[in-house]
Amino acid sequence: MENGMAMRFERLAIFTLSILISSSCIAGQVTPKAPATGSTQRQAALALEQQGRSQEAEQAWRAIAKADPRNAEAYAHIGLLLARRENYAEAIPLYRKALSLNPAIPSLRMNLGLALFKGGFPKQSIGEFTQLLNAPKVSPSEAYRLRVLIGMAHYGQGEYGDAVPFLKDAAGADPKNLEIRLVLAHSCMWTKQDQCVLDTYKEILAIDPESAEACVLAGEALDAMKNPLAAIEQFRHAIRANPQQPNVHFDLGYLLWTQKAYDEAGKEFQTELKLDPDHTQSLLYLADIDVKAGRSAEALPLLERVEKADPASPLAHLDLGIALTDAERTDDALKELQEAARLDPDNADVHWRLGRIYRSRGQTDAANAELAKTSALNKAKYDDLQKQIANGHPRPAPDQAPTPAAPDKWAHPHIW
Repeated sequence: MENGMAMRFERLAIFTLSILISSSCIAGQVTPKAPATGSTQRQAALALEQQGRSQEAEQAWRAIAKADPRNAEAYAHIGLLLARRENYAEAIPLYRKALSLNPAIPSLRMNLGLALFKGGFPKQSIGEFTQLLNAPKVSPSEAYRLRVLIGMAHYGQGEYGDAVPFLKDAAGADPKNLEIRLVLAHSCMWTKQDQCVLDTYKEILAIDPESAEACVLAGEALDAMKNPLAAIEQFRHAIRANPQQPNVHFDLGYLLWTQKAYDEAGKEFQTELKLDPDHTQSLLYLADIDVKAGRSAEALPLLERVEKADPASPLAHLDLGIALTDAERTDDALKELQEAARLDPDNADVHWRLGRIYRSRGQTDAANAELAKTSALNKAKYDDLQKQIANGHPRPAPDQAPTPAAPDKWAHPHIW
């Protein structure tokens, strides 16, 4: 479910940033007082900027920079004007130049960090934001903003573990911010901090008791914690809160599918497809249910759509192999099963079905090789299960082993 989850919460990250990231305004001049002529030019450039005449203001500041190449304020304002037009590639070097000439200009380093972040250089932005966060006399509101920005910069790079502490601090400083908590919860989930997810879920419910997204969060965390029945109930809550929530019917259907509740799962996949007719995963698992029920003819067109949309899906190729075998299209079935084996070489069912096809074609050596792989994979799976059971019931030390009770002949009459 991870791909759908990432897509679902990408918009939350963007929304959070839209609240926190706006173009900063550069404060008043802090460089030494300019000559009278320069001061007049500066006032004219500022006036144009305040009137929203961006192009003319930029030309005015460029004229000042040309006349005085060490005028840091001019470069800073040109960078700001370019950044407001989302031309970060040109704004960044101008900010850097201004910073090298006069690092004391207020908001300049923040503007550089924002341009780096929004310009696609989140890793570089972290250095600028961290320097600001560690500076003396940072106000609580500025520290909050910087923590969010650093957390989101890590998040944007997929460094979810590094994002968590910053997002936790930011969430603690803003008890009512739902969006930050949603991003925090998923950062925790993607780093397998399941208790963090559940704690954040409770905070989200305190803000919005009807939050469908909070129920989805809890469901995903409980699923990761191997508690599918509790996860299913959370997804049901999410659907009751918002039946139109993207992906949630698929999420519920998938968990029902894992529990072999195929009829219920199929209904959820069908509902998801009504909301999104091109939802590839719903098509795949709906087709898989048809295959399992022996409805291969109904599954075939769905599987062909899935294969075009996601040619790297092992399950699609396996199910196509089964459906084509049922349709007596053995050559096509063989190709699909071979591709399934290439994509998922540890699937015993794939090798077993390949073995059957090879045997039906008189290819004894190939059939025996596939059936040997099937046997080895099944044995490995059985051995792993036995190991897990043994680890759950460790053997006591010899001196601590309990004395066996005498057999009860009445409880087990067949023993005597």
